[in-house]
Amino acid sequence: MPVYSLHALNELDAAIWDGLLSEPQPFLRHAFLSTLEDSGSVGGRSGWQAAHQVLLGDEGQPLAALPAYVKYHSQGEYVFDHGWADACRRAGIAYYPKLLGAIPFSPVTGQRLLGSPQAAGQLLDGVTAMLEEQGLSSLHVNFNDAATDALLQGRAGWLQRLGCQFHWHNRGYRDFQDFLDTLSSRKRKQMRKEREQVAGQGIVFDWRKGHELSEAEWDFVFHCYANTYHVRGQRPYLSREFFSLLAERMPEAIRVVLACRGVQPVAMAFSLQGGDSLYGRYWGCLAEFDRLHFETCFYQGMEQAIAQGLRRFDAGAQGEHKLIRGFEPTITHSWHYLVHEGLRDAVAGFLQEERQGVLAYAEQAREMLPYRQA
Repeated sequence: MPVYSLHALNELDAAIWDGLLSEPQPFLRHAFLSTLEDSGSVGGRSGWQAAHQVLLGDEGQPLAALPAYVKYHSQGEYVFDHGWADACRRAGIAYYPKLLGAIPFSPVTGQRLLGSPQAAGQLLDGVTAMLEEQGLSSLHVNFNDAATDALLQGRAGWLQRLGCQFHWHNRGYRDFQDFLDTLSSRKRKQMRKEREQVAGQGIVFDWRKGHELSEAEWDFVFHCYANTYHVRGQRPYLSREFFSLLAERMPEAIRVVLACRGVQPVAMAFSLQGGDSLYGRYWGCLAEFDRLHFETCFYQGMEQAIAQGLRRFDAGAQGEHKLIRGFEPTITHSWHYLVHEGLRDAVAGFLQEERQGVLAYAEQAREMLPYRQA
């Protein structure tokens, strides 16, 4: 069966793409991925060229798909292979371009191979067979789910890589106080103090869905988002148009919390909601207030998850400052197929050592959680 590469997701009907999804995660939807393309956040000179892989049946119908991009750098991926690229450069091996199966700028675990396991396996075999012919060094599948693990485990040439994130789990809490009651006394007092410090500065919070923000408010959201990059001397990945287009195409999935002082918004956090999870994505502020980041990005999301009966809050990729606030270590998975045999052998050895370190780190992190001991 032929494998076809889509250079724009709009070449495929949204209902057909979404019909291949096995989970209601917003990042995988046609609306989200096409918005990245149509807003110019990927494509052009971004170093992300859409190359979605689709397996076609005998009658031309899509049977399986992989959201994918030809990459000319390793930015915005959150599974860091810069060291591999540097080793290739020193050895005179071309590492770029490579093919990446992932959601751009979104280190969120989920389905990557869309369609039935049998069709997805055929798709993978077809794509890897064409890599060298197309001048691609490798295929990487990042932040995949358990079904993809099962499909790739033991498959010739594929190497698994582990990582660690921190997610918060709602264990049926009635309210935020119910959650606080599960913590040690010292950590409970610390969180209360942090929240009181924010409230004492006159900050209040306003949660909105995508259709409830005006274009002027979307301007504010973008300025906050972009400012988090500008203060580090970097360019933001997403364009201003991305936010307006996404609000048109999937407003029901968008959750924005505005931190306001009086009538003036001073900070925001942008999240997406899907299934039983809240996904915190972007944060930014235009004025500095003590402890505002923790309240806006963590405590507000935890309260929202409780209020909505959501089971999980994934607040992003960063680390230990989440751990002491009740976010638990969670192992992430990615898979890598490297055409060059020598590179593959070297990376395999590195990953075996790294794996032990990641698992040990996660175990040590679990001992630092703030929950009361049974």
